[in-house]
Amino acid sequence: MANKEKLFSEFQAPTTQEWLDKIEVDLKGADFQKRLVWRTNEGFNVQPFYRREDLANLKTPDALPGEFPFVRGNKKDSNEWYVRQNLAVSNPQEANAKALDILNKGINSLGFRIPKDLVTAEAIDALLEGIYCEVVDLNFRTCPCHALKLAEIVDAYFTKKGFDKEKLSFTVGFDPIENLLTKGKDVTPRLADGPKIVELLKAYPKAHVMTVHTETLNNAGAYIVQELGYALAWGNEYLQQLVDAGVDVDLAARQMKFYMGVSENYFMEIAKFRAARLLWAQIVKQYEPKCDCACKMTINATTSTYNQTVFDSYVNLLRSQTEAMSAALGGVHSMVVTPFDVTYEKPTDFSERIARNQQLLIKEEAHFDRIVDPSAGSYYIEHLTDALATEAWKIFLKIEDEGGFLEACKKGIVQDDINATNVKRHGDAAKRKEFLLGTNQFPNFTEKSEGKRPVAAGCCQKSENSDCSENSEIKAIKTTRLAADFEDLRIHTEETKVPTAFMLTIGNLAMRQARAQFSCNFLACAGYKVIDNLGFKTVEEGVDAALEAKADIVVICSSDDEYAEYAIPAFKYLNGRAMFVVAGAPACMEDLKAAGIENFIHVRCNVLETLKEYNAKLGI
Repeated sequence: MANKEKLFSEFQAPTTQEWLDKIEVDLKGADFQKRLVWRTNEGFNVQPFYRREDLANLKTPDALPGEFPFVRGNKKDSNEWYVRQNLAVSNPQEANAKALDILNKGINSLGFRIPKDLVTAEAIDALLEGIYCEVVDLNFRTCPCHALKLAEIVDAYFTKKGFDKEKLSFTVGFDPIENLLTKGKDVTPRLADGPKIVELLKAYPKAHVMTVHTETLNNAGAYIVQELGYALAWGNEYLQQLVDAGVDVDLAARQMKFYMGVSENYFMEIAKFRAARLLWAQIVKQYEPKCDCACKMTINATTSTYNQTVFDSYVNLLRSQTEAMSAALGGVHSMVVTPFDVTYEKPTDFSERIARNQQLLIKEEAHFDRIVDPSAGSYYIEHLTDALATEAWKIFLKIEDEGGFLEACKKGIVQDDINATNVKRHGDAAKRKEFLLGTNQFPNFTEKSEGKRPVAAGCCQKSENSDCSENSEIKAIKTTRLAADFEDLRIHTEETKVPTAFMLTIGNLAMRQARAQFSCNFLACAGYKVIDNLGFKTVEEGVDAALEAKADIVVICSSDDEYAEYAIPAFKYLNGRAMFVVAGAPACMEDLKAAGIENFIHVRCNVLETLKEYNAKLGI
């Protein structure tokens, strides 16, 4: 007989109010909303805990895998995704050799970026030589003005080779609006090619044509809800244009593909992909397709470059690994893991191998491909899915009110929104409200750039796109990595003069150690050499030691109460022989300023601006 004993049945489950009462006691009078409720950048609050009752009014937990509205994924029996690597094609034979090599190393999806002068039958023949196209997911992309020609060549190649069209999974990407957003060029004349390409490839049930590249927004700093809302509006723009041009809605929707970024917010990124499928299915449903399968959303996820760094670059592996996990658990169709060194060099064989293995690790060892939507039923993720869907839908409706995504882009509405977010995030990073490990928080004190320099963003493919658009005054998205400002400062310091900062630790043991550690991290963000100390008995002893170490900066580290005793004597004894800094914002700050002390570093400082100011004072 089966054991039907219910474990812990003797314990009474506490109510939500009982949990709240206990939390209030533990907070000892502190404000619950300020201390424990997280106000997200996406515009909604996240509670410190969730219970079953929080899902009572949500519909997402009732959904099933592989069924409309596909919130739980497009598949019923697995969570399999394509492991993709992109190749920039400059020589078809070399690209082919590399493609064949990486296909034997775990890759089963290839992305080819083809310049316009190689959109020829001969180049495609050479590029695909020896590749068994029926078992590999292929992705081709060129500039929008040559996309139709590329599609004709690819179709002719498949026909010539006699491949089974039912088995071929491929994309000939056509996304002229991305060109508008990144280059500020009017692409309206190119849009007429979309329906032609879709009709040309309609005999291939697994082909995709119209692509939505919101990874562009992600890499420009867009918040998750912005990327999601604009993805819906962007996709709907293309879908509406195809249907208006007479393309069957089932065919048009089936050939849509979304290229989305994935950033470091682990659980929210999982929820983003779930919410994206939910909302896209609802949008397509309004076009009355004959089959619900047309409502499926095909997503390729690419790990972000926005949060990648030049310094402490191996930390990029940690970022991209959690991002890849989010994408996999979110149920994407295919995935690209960005190599960790892409910010400062052309990816090496080593970095590309590691990027491939990051996906293979979560597939072959962690078995992320076995279970469909394992996050389903999680009170937290179900809440995030619903909240993101709600906020993204507001953005979608706002764009529709503006006349659609294309019109909003022509007006600069989308670009202004993304650029404003980018500026805000850079400001938050400068104040360390947004952390970048190894850059503005816990930098590697001894690391040097060793000739590494940031690669300019968005510099590729300019020449091939130059003749695809009409000149116009449309705004463009400005892409600047979050770490760029700190990296520029640190490299400038390294190339000019590296000052030495000496910690004059004195007084209360706990406070002096804490403030010395804070100050070392603060100043090392600009590449300063920092010298920490165990403590000094007198300020004179500390100043003498600092001068012996040839310090350019002396940072006094003590408790707030003791600064009234130590700071002014130390400042006077130093007598201008080095810059004097107080670690903290003590109550006696005004008295210290009156004595001539003008430099203070604390948690409310703008780290970036403070370090720039110090560089100026030191003549760097």
